[in-house]
Amino acid sequence: MAVKSFRPLTPTQRYKTVSSFSEITKRRPEKNLVTIRKKTGGRNCYGRITARAIGGGHKQKVRSVDFRRNKLGVDATVIAIEYDPIRSARLALLEYADGEKRYIIAPVGIEVGAKVVSGENVPAELGNHLPLKAIPVGITIHNIELMPGKGGQMVRSAGGGAVLMSRDEGYAQIKLPSGEIRRVNENCSATVGQVGNTEHENVVLGKAGRNRHLGRRPLTRGMVRNPVDHPNGGGNGKSKGGGGRQQLVTPWGVITKGFKTRPKWKQSNRFIVVRRDGRPMKRK
Repeated sequence: MAVKSFRPLTPTQRYKTVSSFSEITKRRPEKNLVTIRKKTGGRNCYGRITARAIGGGHKQKVRSVDFRRNKLGVDATVIAIEYDPIRSARLALLEYADGEKRYIIAPVGIEVGAKVVSGENVPAELGNHLPLKAIPVGITIHNIELMPGKGGQMVRSAGGGAVLMSRDEGYAQIKLPSGEIRRVNENCSATVGQVGNTEHENVVLGKAGRNRHLGRRPLTRGMVRNPVDHPNGGGNGKSKGGGGRQQLVTPWGVITKGFKTRPKWKQSNRFIVVRRDGRPMKRK
């Protein structure tokens, strides 16, 4: 995949970049594997806005992606690489020996005609899905389960890749893209390889219209509002604290800078060996 730029004939084209989509081999999705995505506009069942700056956008269809890869021991052939409008990664369309078709996240290097398979006694090759206890140490993996049989939940976005570092006492230590090192049950499964579309992070929208196509509406900063509309509003001229010395907060008064949102005593903390910032996790 490559990123395409434009001649700066307009202010927008000076900065805008788009994906070349050179790896896409099929334009229309499989009808049996898609559902209509209903727009909510950020509103809940009572019609009240619970998520701001959401609305409009292009129509999108949700692709049913197989994160479990529970069709064990059956060979599948990659018959197409497709675009998915609601995720950053590309999708690979598999056709199994019995004729069933499923979508999976397309790893880097997978091509049409490639063979993939899932199971415990399969080789650790690109696109294959197998338990962590059967994967050699040092291999890059993605689509990692947190609970055996639940399906992959970690490392699914474009360019993501985790490294299997070691195994000990029924757990595997995995270094995630964030730098965090976490222990995962070795019976959990993962897919071999790095998630494709690695240049996604280099795409620049370049204009407000592309944000609107994605369903993102404008969001006004709190400090430029009136005091009645936001705690940070008001003041004579530009003021970081809304005219006073209060901290920066949300419209509902929750601190936005320096306030950790992760629960301090979350149960899954015991599986973290090293934090994202490199500090070892304290044990109680």
